[in-house]
Order: sequence, then structure tokens, then C-alpha cells
Amino acid sequence: MARSGRALGKVLAERLTAPHRSVLRHLASCGILMSRIPPMQASVTNHTFARRTFFNIASPFGNKRKEYSERRIIGYSMQEMYEVVAVVEDYKLFVPWCKKSDILSKRSGYCKAHLEIGFPPVLEKYTSVVTLVRPHLVKASCTDGKLFNHLETVWRFGPGIPGYPRTCTLDFSVSFEFRSLLHSQLATLFFDEVVKQMVAAFERRASKLYGPETSIPRELMFHEIHHT
Repeated sequence: MARSGRALGKVLAERLTAPHRSVLRHLASCGILMSRIPPMQASVTNHTFARRTFFNIASPFGNKRKEYSERRIIGYSMQEMYEVVAVVEDYKLFVPWCKKSDILSKRSGYCKAHLEIGFPPVLEKYTSVVTLVRPHLVKASCTDGKLFNHLETVWRFGPGIPGYPRTCTLDFSVSFEFRSLLHSQLATLFFDEVVKQMVAAFERRASKLYGPETSIPRELMFHEIHHT
């Protein structure tokens, strides 16, 4: 009698717990049943993730050096384009966002200039050391800027299209790196407002000084742009 009572109790217990086990299996299969995280630990985890995400979004460039280069055929001679780029004291008249360009010292193949670039909300003053190789090269390096850890522009002028003497191949490159993480947020602004417009600004200056550029057949023209 006692054995039959215990057996009956066991059967009833299994029937009562079976639906509960089925529900647990269903919840687990749906991904609803999870290991519980104490409230304090969960809040710390979420806070850490949010902070990390903020810095990843706010500083996509970090202090990484940015580089841009452009190569194209220009309807002006090597000498004409060299004269436009080499006369640094005239930059304030036509270079995008250039407020001042004063020569501090000058000798054959070299000059030192004080430049001031203002693109809202930043105003940068620095000394530029310029290397000149007529009519092939103009290279300018920033030496004491507060905003830039590195800023260098290089202009190279080579022969143009055979049969078109008043043309040249222009190679322009610029590399820059901001000093601080905060200033590096300006990389996109500086890139779009200053760097991308540079060659066009010097070409317009050549047009003002030397007249319309040489007409070049479309099939002979090329224009390459690279940036990192």
C-alpha cells in the first residue's frame, strides 16, 4: 500500500513539472531565457559601451596624417605656373582662406614667409620655409604652427603635351597632421575648404596674370586625384 502511494505520487509530480520544463525549453529556444546580470553590473557595462562609442564617432581621424595629391595637364607653361606658385607674398590675394602672406627673408632658391590661414572657427599663424627650383619645384613646409604637427605642400611642373608648348604637367601634393585630438576634428573641414580648392585657385590666378589657357583637345587631357 505504501509503495503504491509513493508510485502514484511520483507520477503526479512528473505530470505537474512536465509543462514547466516545456516552457523553459521554449523560452530558451527563443532566446528569452538569459543569464541574469545584476542591475549595477548592467549599468556599468552600458555606460562603458556608450563612452567607447562616443570617442570612436567623435574622433574618426585621430592624429593620423592625411595626404592628397593631384596630377593634371594645365594650359599654361611650366614657367608661368612656377611664377604663380613661387610668389608667396601674393597668396593672400587669391589662396582660399589665406589672410596674410608676408616674406620674412629671401635668397636664391629659398624664402621664409609668415602665413595666416583662417577657416572658421580656426585662425592659424605659422612660418613657412619654401624651397624654389625654377621652373620645376616649389616646396613649402610649416615650421612652427600651433595647429599643425605637420603641413607640407609640394608643386612640381613638368613638360606638357608634345606639340603644345604652352602646356605643362602639374603635380600637386599636400600632407598634414593636426597636433591634438580636438583639432583633428577639423581634418574634413580643412580638406574640403582648403586642400581640394588649391589647384583651381592657382589656375584662376594664372588666368588673371597670363590670360586664357591653351585650348587642349579633350582626348589629350587627364586629371588624377589620390587621397588617404
